[in-house]
Amino acid sequence: MKIDGIPYRSVWVDSANGWQVRIIDQTKLPWSFEILRLSSAAEVAHAIRSMQVRGAPLIGAAAAYGVALAMRADSSTEALEQVAAMLAATRPTAVNLRWAIERMLTRLRNTRAADRVAAAYAEAQAIADEDVEQNAAIGRHGLKLIEAHARPGRKVNVLTHCNAGWLATVDWGTALSPVYAAHDAGIEVHVWVDETRPRNQGASLTAFELGKHGVAHTVIADNAGGHLMQHGEVDLCIVGADRVTAAGDAANKIGTYLKALAARDNDVPFWVAMPSSTIDWRLRDGVADIPIEQRAATELTTVTGRAMDGSVTTVRVVPSGSGAANPAFDVTPARLLSGFITERGTCEASDAGLRSLFPEAATPH
Repeated sequence: MKIDGIPYRSVWVDSANGWQVRIIDQTKLPWSFEILRLSSAAEVAHAIRSMQVRGAPLIGAAAAYGVALAMRADSSTEALEQVAAMLAATRPTAVNLRWAIERMLTRLRNTRAADRVAAAYAEAQAIADEDVEQNAAIGRHGLKLIEAHARPGRKVNVLTHCNAGWLATVDWGTALSPVYAAHDAGIEVHVWVDETRPRNQGASLTAFELGKHGVAHTVIADNAGGHLMQHGEVDLCIVGADRVTAAGDAANKIGTYLKALAARDNDVPFWVAMPSSTIDWRLRDGVADIPIEQRAATELTTVTGRAMDGSVTTVRVVPSGSGAANPAFDVTPARLLSGFITERGTCEASDAGLRSLFPEAATPH
């Protein structure tokens, strides 16, 4: 995708030296566009924890590059196992992180220590390139769902939650990939952008990238979605996911479950877009089994924005004596989903639906 006409991925190897990793600092958006240079696995881990990089597919790719950086410093088997454990502990909910690290381990455990640096960079690059291809395919398959709602002289209204665009992946995005495909195909599409408290990823990140691509959009309060659905202002909902169970339950940013309930009550299709690396074939009951990350209360009690004088500042919005709980994700049961949009097509949200697209997966029972 492009920022001011310049194409970017969200993570890449520095072309100047061929080994450092570059990322866009998402904690600074939309107020400033800053690119960071990461030189160690510890810096990658910090970037993931602090959400300088975020989004399930992106943190998987970033972690893969973190392993490569670690191998450059020490390619021993002991160092490999240590960095894998360190990176895996950064964010507990998104399964793409574990998937990418396990893939790196499989490749590097079967590679001589002397060859591990080159192999690690090659495998991380492959993970990133495959993510781009998969997300482009999600866009093509999801485009058909948007086309089904298109009518001459009438825009298609899509509601999304959090940020599942190209900033959350290596490129294209998951939930927004069909939107970009529709926009580029000349379909009049408009996106209702949930602000997505507490970190406001919708208001800051989704609105930022949609605006840069020229897609019509409107930021709304998180609790406005149901009202819009009641009044026929939402044609379909498309969200991303951080982990999907073998039975079709989907974990996504907190608030997704409530949107799915509103969509069901108003007969609005509710789709989850995700690459196959987001499927956790080891789990079945999402509510019981998916670990939910508990993040710092300050994300809820404070808000960062641009003051009237142009400065960017953080202010507290909760009384000093009040505590705050900050679960980062919730789980939407499969029964509330219209289905999944994947790189291989669409399917119903069920074990049978997922296996119809990915028959090679060993689904535990």
